[in-house]
Amino acid sequence: MLLSPLIGQFTPPPQFKGLLNPNGYAADPSGLIMLISNLVKFFIILGGLAAFVNFLLAGFQYITQGDKPDELSRIHTKMYMSIIGLVVMVSAVVLTGIISFILYGDPSFILNPQVYGPNP
Repeated sequence: MLLSPLIGQFTPPPQFKGLLNPNGYAADPSGLIMLISNLVKFFIILGGLAAFVNFLLAGFQYITQGDKPDELSRIHTKMYMSIIGLVVMVSAVVLTGIISFILYGDPSFILNPQVYGPNP
C-alpha cells in the first residue's frame, strides 16, 4: 500500500477473513471498469430499443394519419431521426472496434476489457 509507512499495517477481524480475496483486498479493483463497460452496453441496447419503438410508432402514425401534409412531414422527420439515431449508435460501436483493432490488435479490447488486478 502507498500509505502503509504513514498509517501502518492493520489486519481485518477474523469475522471478515472469508469475505476478503486471498490477497487481502476487500473488492476486486476491476469492478468499476466492468461496471462502466456494462453500463455502456446497457445504454446502447436501451437506445436501440427506444429508436426501434419510436420508428414503429412513427410507422403506425404514418399509416393512420391519412393525407395531412403537415403531420406526414412531422412523421417523416421522426422516422428519419430514429434511423439517424440507430446509425450513430452502430457507428460508435464500429468505430470503437476499429480504433481498438488498430491500437491493440483486438476489436473487442475496449468494449470488453480484461482487467488484470492484484490477483494472480
